[in-house]
Amino acid sequence: MTSTIRVKLSLMMFLEFFIWGAWFVTLGTYLLRNLGASGTQVGVAFLTQSIGAIVAPFIVGLIADRFFSAQKILGVLHLAGAVLLWRASQAPDFGSFYPSILTYMILYMPTLALVNSIAFRQMQNPQKEFAPIRVLGTLGWIVAGLTIGWLNWEQSNSLQLTFLMAAGASALLGVFSFTLPATPPVKKGQSSSVGSLLGLDAIGMLKNRSYLTFFLASIAICIPLAFYYGFTNPFLNEVGMKAAAGVQSLGQVSELLFMLAIPLFFSKLGVKKMLAIGMAAWVLRYVCFAYGGGENGYWLLIAGIVLHGICYDFFFVTGQIYTDNLAGEQFKSSAQGFITLATYGVGMLIGTLLSGRIFDQYQLAAGAHDWRMIWLIPAGIAAAVLLLFLLLFKERNPAPAPTETTGANAAPRLANAN
Repeated sequence: MTSTIRVKLSLMMFLEFFIWGAWFVTLGTYLLRNLGASGTQVGVAFLTQSIGAIVAPFIVGLIADRFFSAQKILGVLHLAGAVLLWRASQAPDFGSFYPSILTYMILYMPTLALVNSIAFRQMQNPQKEFAPIRVLGTLGWIVAGLTIGWLNWEQSNSLQLTFLMAAGASALLGVFSFTLPATPPVKKGQSSSVGSLLGLDAIGMLKNRSYLTFFLASIAICIPLAFYYGFTNPFLNEVGMKAAAGVQSLGQVSELLFMLAIPLFFSKLGVKKMLAIGMAAWVLRYVCFAYGGGENGYWLLIAGIVLHGICYDFFFVTGQIYTDNLAGEQFKSSAQGFITLATYGVGMLIGTLLSGRIFDQYQLAAGAHDWRMIWLIPAGIAAAVLLLFLLLFKERNPAPAPTETTGANAAPRLANAN
């Protein structure tokens, strides 16, 4: 890979996740403050991510893999996305906002796979070359959050500008995509079933009782994850944290650091302990939020945010490696699609609907909320999932420590690390 291509791919990753982080983190606060949305409506808005995740395999599998070059589809999707983000910023109420953001997420979620495809096709040794390029994506998400905090958009009630910033970046990436290396379709003329597109070819893995336990735990643990995505920023702003979006980027910094340490922890602890520690961190995070706030509890809020690295890496990245090792060569890709459909599709769908209802249920007078109860509920869900997992999961044949090959296969999942 030439240095020019490396720079282009790095910029592609930076913009891809800058766009997402520019509006997604503060979406809940924007809807509640600017559009007067209810908690249920906030949940429905975040549900668009799940809908996009379910639709994405069809766009990538049926179009990008068979008919058009990936970089051209990426450009078209982001140019269309820029228009939709601009339209969302102009919406006067939730009813007119929702169609724009739903359509946008249906178009955006497939781009996560497309940027990976473009990057991998240019690499001689993805095991070594992918991580330094992918890390620019995490940096893009962090920069977006820091920019919102630095410009004080949350405190000045100017979060409409986050959509305009994201629209500008999306237009830039849309145009830039046409300068990326050619990535022609790899399955031109081939046919495939709906089941293979959704990863259902790997459904036989559920015959393994331990993997079935992990699979169901993955769906269940995404229910409390929806609380974090949807309501952390409104919570932090309501309790008075300054530049909340910027502070939240500490979660991505933590995620990055723990990701680098995954191979060491994996070899020392094994699958079951890694997954259990990840779920335990979810419980601790929500407890920190429940009892944080105020002058004496500020450090608990920071701790809850920083725990995001353990929550995500120890459960999702470890689970990805576990799935990869168990699937075998024939079903590796299908297995990754299957678990992604289960988590970001089914699990997040349930979680977003539930979290919105819980938020509305614990609304107090004058727009305040009983945040302690709002956070203790996902803490209880995560604790129940952890307990059942410890009782039912048996690590009879521990998966080997991640090798370079495993890391490469895990890389596509890391695209959703934020």
